[in-house]
Amino acid sequence: MISPEKIWSSDQLPTLPAVAVKLLDLSKDPDTDIKDVIETIKADPAITAKILKASNSSFFGLRSECKGIERAVPLLGTMVVTSLALSFSLSEAAITQGPLKSRYDSYWKQSIIQSAAAELLATRLGNDLKYDSFLIGLLQDIGHLAMLRSIPNDLLPVLEQAETQQRNTSEVETEVLGINHTEVGVKMMERWQMSEQFQIAIQHHHDTFEQLKALQSDPNFNLIIIIAASAAIGDYFCSPNSGLALQRLQQLMAEFYNMPIDDLHGFLEEVKFRFEEAAQIFQVNMDDIESPYEIMAKANEQLVQLTMKAQVDSTQAFARQAAIEEQKVKLESENKQLQSKAIHDPLTKTYNRSYFNEYFEKELHRCARSAQPIGIIFSDIDRFKSLNDTYGHQFGDLVLQRVAQVASESTRRSDIFCRYGGEEFVIMVNNPSENGIHELAERLRKLIENEVIEFEGKRVPVTASLGAVVGIPPRDMTGFGERLIAEADEAMYNSKENGRNQVHVRSIISQEDNELQKLVKRSRFSRWLVTKKIFDIPTISKALLKCPQQETQTKIGELAVNEKLLTSNQVTEILEVQQKNGQRFGEIAIEKQLLTREQVAYLLAIQIEPPIVLGKTLISLEMLQSAETAELVKLYLSEFKASAAPVEERRSEFTNSQIHKFNL
Repeated sequence: MISPEKIWSSDQLPTLPAVAVKLLDLSKDPDTDIKDVIETIKADPAITAKILKASNSSFFGLRSECKGIERAVPLLGTMVVTSLALSFSLSEAAITQGPLKSRYDSYWKQSIIQSAAAELLATRLGNDLKYDSFLIGLLQDIGHLAMLRSIPNDLLPVLEQAETQQRNTSEVETEVLGINHTEVGVKMMERWQMSEQFQIAIQHHHDTFEQLKALQSDPNFNLIIIIAASAAIGDYFCSPNSGLALQRLQQLMAEFYNMPIDDLHGFLEEVKFRFEEAAQIFQVNMDDIESPYEIMAKANEQLVQLTMKAQVDSTQAFARQAAIEEQKVKLESENKQLQSKAIHDPLTKTYNRSYFNEYFEKELHRCARSAQPIGIIFSDIDRFKSLNDTYGHQFGDLVLQRVAQVASESTRRSDIFCRYGGEEFVIMVNNPSENGIHELAERLRKLIENEVIEFEGKRVPVTASLGAVVGIPPRDMTGFGERLIAEADEAMYNSKENGRNQVHVRSIISQEDNELQKLVKRSRFSRWLVTKKIFDIPTISKALLKCPQQETQTKIGELAVNEKLLTSNQVTEILEVQQKNGQRFGEIAIEKQLLTREQVAYLLAIQIEPPIVLGKTLISLEMLQSAETAELVKLYLSEFKASAAPVEERRSEFTNSQIHKFNL
């Protein structure tokens, strides 16, 4: 046991520079003038330079370059700037040399991972928590930094014991030292006069699952869960005890985020991408952080060991061994399944065919439910066998890698690029038009043609033939996926047969569906903002990428009732017909003359792109103010509801209810 006074009396405790202290004070006052924030930052040239560099990084993705702190602060916001200033201060406190360097490095890497994870988790629960969560995620283990600096000789044996025994660090700290880093962290927050909300979130981030469930009535519960889950993610990526972290993370995400275990892998890939962006801001090398899939295999091995130990301690020899073997076989089987699901092609580092097939199936179902188009582009490197035979297989591998790099960098985040096999690549295109998919394919063709690939100092021409198809999956999707693949493949061979280095595009969307899709696109809030010249297409496209993904879309029947375009009885009548013949809801409604095509297009537009969601995203990105956004949504709804709603008073009723949601 140690006396807590040994920590608090140490002159090695992390401290905040004057700039960070003043920014924290300013952030607590809602009437703070942004000029005061700017002047405070400018008092420290080093922090000013770092914030300016961060504002122009991919982490924030601002639409234009910030050349001065006067522009960066209004665009980022006071809370973000305060977070960055505090973060840069803490990063300096976590940099050291000597025998403890690896411990400090691990602490700081885990802090960055936890802050990035907290930001993504907050996005799923509401963007109003996003920037608080980033800062608290960074600060949640400040007690660990304080203990490293003040009592390193007492702490190191405890950390080693926790790792060796595969136990929770806080438990071993309390057991051996009589105090843990969570308690120290809360005390540090009190010393720095951070808000009570921050202190509460940090206080509970290592609580047991049962303790967290008991806090569901706490007004800060969402923030508590965000920080608890981000702590588990930090332990998963950084702790030697990844098995315990995985077990806790699966439990937390299933209970509080309704996230199945199968979806957790994809979310952890998102976290890795985000913390790698954050690491660039703080100039931290994350190369030694393994991929979620590699960590998952190790975590499962640890769980095997933990299961064996638990069984040895609690059962008799014969029954115990049988249970151990059964659990071991089960976990080894899960490991094999995990390995078989390896989703990246080892040569090009792109997604592989098995991942494409799995994702393609999910996307087909989603597009069938929402009547959205899906596109496929096949690309085949021209005369690849000849390249291999002439220049060797190593050069052939280089060609594959360079083509994959060019294509990966030029596709949207919402599209999926994969190596399909051999020299063939495939792109699954999200919500394409025929013209749009043709432009994308043609752009890729030109990029590949213009890529400079050399052999022994001389450029070797490399081209590709591309084929694309766009279609809308019917509700009965039997054979549709196979047809889409076949059409894209045939279109690609048309390009080869007609001289190579070409693009051929096919559409298997019916004329009726095509017209409806045009109506839907014209009805979307984002398109309306462009036509009104509020934003240009590149800017609104970036905002759409930042919109939180809807876990489930509101059903069109429910939307129609909410909009007072249909009654509940009419929806039931349509669903009964749908049950019999498998038609889409909108088709039946139009045939029965219960809805017009314009009304169906309007409903599909707000189903795919709820104006409130896009509006709040524009506010969170500080591209619009709340009042301005509310007025734009009101104008948009009044225009489109005028053609969709039969009664003026219904439009007014809906508009008022929607605008009320912007009273943030």
